[in-house]
Amino acid sequence: MEIKLKEIKVREVIDGYINNDEDGVIGYGGKLNIRPKYQREFVYKDKQRDAVIDTVRKDFPLNVMYWVDNGDGTYEVLDGQQRTISICEYCIGTFSINYQYFHNLEHDEQEQILEYPLMIYLCKGTDKEKLEWFKTINIAGEKLYDQELRNAIYTGEWLTDAKRHFSKNNCVAYNLGGDYLNGSAIRQDYLQTAIKWISNDSIEDYMSKHQHDANANELWLYFQSVINWVKVVFPKYRKEMKGIEWGFYYNEYKDVAFDSNKLEDRIKEMMTDEDITNKKGIYEYLLDGKERHLNIREFTPNQKREAYERQNGICPNCNNHFEIDEMEGDHITPWHSGGKTTADNCQMLCKECNRRKSGI
Repeated sequence: MEIKLKEIKVREVIDGYINNDEDGVIGYGGKLNIRPKYQREFVYKDKQRDAVIDTVRKDFPLNVMYWVDNGDGTYEVLDGQQRTISICEYCIGTFSINYQYFHNLEHDEQEQILEYPLMIYLCKGTDKEKLEWFKTINIAGEKLYDQELRNAIYTGEWLTDAKRHFSKNNCVAYNLGGDYLNGSAIRQDYLQTAIKWISNDSIEDYMSKHQHDANANELWLYFQSVINWVKVVFPKYRKEMKGIEWGFYYNEYKDVAFDSNKLEDRIKEMMTDEDITNKKGIYEYLLDGKERHLNIREFTPNQKREAYERQNGICPNCNNHFEIDEMEGDHITPWHSGGKTTADNCQMLCKECNRRKSGI
């Protein structure tokens, strides 16, 4: 890859600056694509954005930025999008700092900003070289998430359409399923989750297969199906429903005829069960029946000691003697059969017998 350092003034970068959904983010007299397809949305918080302007106004050096030289007189921002947009938006009057907009500054103060030199590395090479360089230099600064890196590789019409649904503030995916998903749309968490679900956790394989599709209709229709299924099966929303891997359960149980009323009665009962320490796991348990989701409360050291002494250190399953640290507390009457985590329902089994009983 060919790399050379160039000094470019702020006034040159903001020349012809445009930032809208239709045209994208453009600057440098229309020659610079500030937000290529592989780049994230603007994610700087106000404090970070203001710090960039403060650095420029004090004439302190900003970290070097990287542009791709497309070889035809046009460029793409490889690293430095957040700083570039912060500077451009301030200069066009989008925000103020300490109640001062750019147009409120004295002429010499404005000129100082416009004449500020940005140090740019211009990089020329193949697409593969550009992407590898992109991943390397983004170790520093506002770190890219895994899905943002995938987006850098699998660009195309499919990704553009998918991001329209899943990657904008207040996007349709957020409006439909934001209560059920963790993370942030603009940091690509929603997109990653949807692809993970539909692909059964084979994200790269799915994106590779669909990279050149004309649209992401399959993914969007699937996501709608998942969220609508959840709302039908569990019509009463609780905060514990947020962040569950609903897509995986939809894939496996979408054809099962659940009784939503009976499920709701069971949820109410289990939410008040003090032995269940992970209330979020109630929903997963009701779908797949695995108690491990519930983190059933363990017996206390005193309860286990009481049972150990009662048994004289003998495991009731294999009838062998063990030291207490070689044994584990077990429910005599299982939790799912109504057994509670109380001293009179505790027995001590050797570790091997307990694992065998638990199916581990």
